[in-house]
Amino acid sequence: MGSISEKQTDKFEYEISHDKIEYEGEKSTSQKIEYDDEQVVVNEDAFNKTHAEEILEEYQFTWRSAIVGSLLGCLVAASNTYLGLKIGWTFGASLFGAIFSFAILKPLSRVLPPKWGGGYFGAKENCTAQSAATTAGGLSAGFVSGIPAMYKLGLMTTPTQDAPALVLFTISAAFYGLFFAVPLRQHFVVKQDLTFPTPRAAATTIISLHNSVEGEGQAYKKAKVMALFFGISFLWSLISYWVPFFDTIHILWWIGYSANYIPFMSADETWRWYFRWDMPFFGAGLMTPSNTVLSFFGTTLLVFGIIGPVMVVQGKFVAAYGFKNTGDTTQSFFLWPGIALMVLTTLAELGCRYQTLWRGIKGGCIGMVNTARQGYYTTKRVVFRKELSEKEQEMLVAERDPDEIFEPEELVPAWWWLSGTFIAIIFTCAIMGEYFGMPVYQSIIAVILAFIFSFVGVQAAGETDINPTGSIGKMSQLVFARMPPTDNLKVLQKNNLMAGNISASAASQAVDMIGDLKTGQLVGASPRSQFWAQFVASFFAIAIAVGLFILFADAYPCIISQDLEAPCQFQLVAVTAWTKVAQLLTGAASPISQGSIITTVVCAVVGVAWPFVRTFFVPEKYHHYCPSVSAAGIAMINTAPEVPLAMFVGWAAGKIWKRVNHNNWENYMYSTAGGLIAGMGIAVILQAVFTIANVQQYTYYGSCIGGLQENCP
Repeated sequence: MGSISEKQTDKFEYEISHDKIEYEGEKSTSQKIEYDDEQVVVNEDAFNKTHAEEILEEYQFTWRSAIVGSLLGCLVAASNTYLGLKIGWTFGASLFGAIFSFAILKPLSRVLPPKWGGGYFGAKENCTAQSAATTAGGLSAGFVSGIPAMYKLGLMTTPTQDAPALVLFTISAAFYGLFFAVPLRQHFVVKQDLTFPTPRAAATTIISLHNSVEGEGQAYKKAKVMALFFGISFLWSLISYWVPFFDTIHILWWIGYSANYIPFMSADETWRWYFRWDMPFFGAGLMTPSNTVLSFFGTTLLVFGIIGPVMVVQGKFVAAYGFKNTGDTTQSFFLWPGIALMVLTTLAELGCRYQTLWRGIKGGCIGMVNTARQGYYTTKRVVFRKELSEKEQEMLVAERDPDEIFEPEELVPAWWWLSGTFIAIIFTCAIMGEYFGMPVYQSIIAVILAFIFSFVGVQAAGETDINPTGSIGKMSQLVFARMPPTDNLKVLQKNNLMAGNISASAASQAVDMIGDLKTGQLVGASPRSQFWAQFVASFFAIAIAVGLFILFADAYPCIISQDLEAPCQFQLVAVTAWTKVAQLLTGAASPISQGSIITTVVCAVVGVAWPFVRTFFVPEKYHHYCPSVSAAGIAMINTAPEVPLAMFVGWAAGKIWKRVNHNNWENYMYSTAGGLIAGMGIAVILQAVFTIANVQQYTYYGSCIGGLQENCP
């Protein structure tokens, strides 16, 4: 049975031996992974040193791994677009890509000849496929937040007409995030050796898949579980297009109708307290920490289940949802308190980790300066044919970092990322000016902010497994609040949102890239092979991100409609937040009632104070009992109680599962959740295509309110 040995450098090697590691009651060769209610916790004690000999892999980057990984990432991208347009949350494709790429490529590697994609498939190539999946599935950040907000404000025409601009912007975001991640690796992965919980869990999974016959068998079991729930999610969601019972069940309405009890009927029909078979959110509930799920569900119940109905009955609110000129609705009243909680809490979290901020910015800048200096001297010597002084020659030849485990030929050459970053910056400035009217100096400022905030995002993700993409975008919006000085409101708003898009997209992409490089560091996959996988997958990411947005916008016009009252299948939580923040910072926000202002101030104080209280006054072992204030903020903005209800159902099912069969839950929980989330990807694409093609939707609608077709979802 294979075992794992760990060098002091954190590079893992494999051998064929008889050593075994206990894995929560089952025989396994993987690092022991524990799960708590905050993040993946990796138990370092589970790694034992052995006298292993490294298994050499002739090829780490292959086209088969890059293409299969990219296609798997596209499935996750589709699901992330769906999830993001609803509540602004997305999930990474690393574990999904690692397991499914193994299940696909390992059997093919044995039955196909090498010229048709056969040949040995090992852990390092598996890491390449996983990197491709993460890259292809991770470029949807701007398309579920800032870009739809631009359409909401009337700053762009239609996605189809704006397709060239959207494609070019996505290209710039993909590639300067990719190139800029390379120098950050040296500081955040090699020198600091940050934990990166999820990438570390992905590395552990990959090692366990390849390290023994038992590990391979366990991998196939996980893949079968993932495929099973992938199929269930896909088929159930597809059938719901024709049979509304598979989409929504109006339990309270039918109970109220049978008992002639109006409050139950109102709770369902007016306040949207119905049950929806939302498979991705069942999966999200399985993986999401308890404090987040309970805060999200509890706040929704409080705001839209208790406070809202009481205030409407008393005449204090004029309606449940919408924005009315005649007075506050529950939605409009709690909008700004929710934004205050969501944004300020995340910023305060970063403030609590001021040392993290400083280390990230300082380390990233030092690495940039050193590498830029080497690039300058190389250009001086090679391009301009000038001799270097003795001191310059010493600085040109960088000393090998003692913590570096890879040979120079396995690393990404400095001139690759330097030239790539330079070209990406020029490209970004050009398209920002040509298609979005942003002056060059503003584009450069936005790119610089993106670089700086990337340091913050990588440091935060490396320590806490949380990528503060939303807050990064809001910080850029704040910097561009009145830039440039002009009375043209459209120009102000467009620059404000595009600056946030640049920063958020670049930081998101860079964090994903660094996480993959951490996985490769642990598995022993060369950074150069991962870079090529990420490079290839970026083209898939660009195509799927833009294509999905255009498809969804055509099928569901409410995503880009300026009519805030238009009924919509998506709650657009992140879109609403970006839109309202842009209006506020550019002086175009709608008047807010006195009661909403007071509530917003209170929530702002709570949002800023709570992270400091939790960090400095609550022992860390009790943190997972503390409520998530940012989730409470999202609940105030979210106008679909069925979303937190679905997450609560998934969370509760997971808790029951864990209590009944802990080992089974530990082995298959992520496989189940990943299948439920990814399976929706294909279904939502087909549903959008059916909608555009005017395929008749409901053939049976007896389960809809009143049995009427117009009341179907």
